[in-house]
Amino acid sequence: MMDLRETVSVAIDALRANKLRAMLTSLGVIIGSASIVLVVTVALTSQKFVISQIEAVGSNLISASLVQSPDKAQPLNYELGRGDLEAAKATIANVSLVAGLRELPMTVVVGGTVRPVNLVGVTDGYQQIRHLVILRGRYFDGQDVESRSKVCLVTKDLADRVYGLENPLGRSLRMGELTFTVIGVFKERVSTFGLTEIQKESVLIPNPLMKYYTGTDILRTIYVQAAHPEDVNSVSRQLTALLASRHPAGAVYDVNTLTAILTAAQNISRGLTIMLVVVAFIALLISGIGIMNIMLVTVKERTREIGIRKAVGAARQEIMYQFLVEAFLISGGGAVLGILIGIAIPVTAQMLLPGNLRVPISPGSVIVAFVVSCSTGLLFGYLPANQAAKLQPIESLRYE
Repeated sequence: MMDLRETVSVAIDALRANKLRAMLTSLGVIIGSASIVLVVTVALTSQKFVISQIEAVGSNLISASLVQSPDKAQPLNYELGRGDLEAAKATIANVSLVAGLRELPMTVVVGGTVRPVNLVGVTDGYQQIRHLVILRGRYFDGQDVESRSKVCLVTKDLADRVYGLENPLGRSLRMGELTFTVIGVFKERVSTFGLTEIQKESVLIPNPLMKYYTGTDILRTIYVQAAHPEDVNSVSRQLTALLASRHPAGAVYDVNTLTAILTAAQNISRGLTIMLVVVAFIALLISGIGIMNIMLVTVKERTREIGIRKAVGAARQEIMYQFLVEAFLISGGGAVLGILIGIAIPVTAQMLLPGNLRVPISPGSVIVAFVVSCSTGLLFGYLPANQAAKLQPIESLRYE
């Protein structure tokens, strides 16, 4: 123990004698270890954000729609209907919710000006399955659907456009030949920027009322929600088989899941993470080469010191350990400082981010950054340490 303490003490004294050199040598380790922590943190944060955004659109969601033929009209028995919804709910295992909708371009009159809106007729369960947020008023109830009440919900953008600062609840909204009473104002929990049926200016009505506009009682899209994430693929396959069994062979349906989007986002995130981690490891490699170069120079400069230590009885192993300890202190100190910087940046950034977005710090990235940085220092410090340990005392004492 006395020899080990002496070795560490000599190594520390040597680093203190060249503080600026030691700091500059550890700079690459600081950058590399901080990069590893930051890269993993950014990857986890982005993945968590993407997952939360996708799940906010609709958890474990499967959608099905008829593939339209551009050159000819589809037979009516190709179209989806309420019977498909009921069959999906009754026969497909692990289904928690189903809902259907049909869209129709429509116009409303605003201040004497005709404005286009997206009219969406929806069935029961649509609010729950699409996670709509009611800002004012209420959603449709069972009586509204059964009695085919002429009531509607409007998006916040449309309410602001039509009614301004006035309360839209209870006000009338005329679309075509029908006049509706506004019972609620809603928004999507997470904006889909018009990539779903909910546009910036949309109106929701009970689906049975769509027959007044179209003359047919059909659905353009069916939503099925699986009970658990692991059930999504199974439910998707069962839904595809169900639609094929209920409709003619010529009907083609597009069945999609958010899992595919989520998988793509995760693959992109994983690819970027790997690329950035490689860059971080390159920084550590360069810092390791720097440590080796500086240690080789140090061995040359301290040849007489090594000779004196060997002359007074220092063993070859003690000399090697001395230089390895120096390399470890440079790389380990740089790793600790880099990890602290890598943690401090996300913690500071958390204050500037929305409250619902948390920045996770991975303990694994901290451990990997420290272990890899220290290993780099020891690996590249071994050659100079071994060279110093092999020096002969007599030749070392003669060195000028």
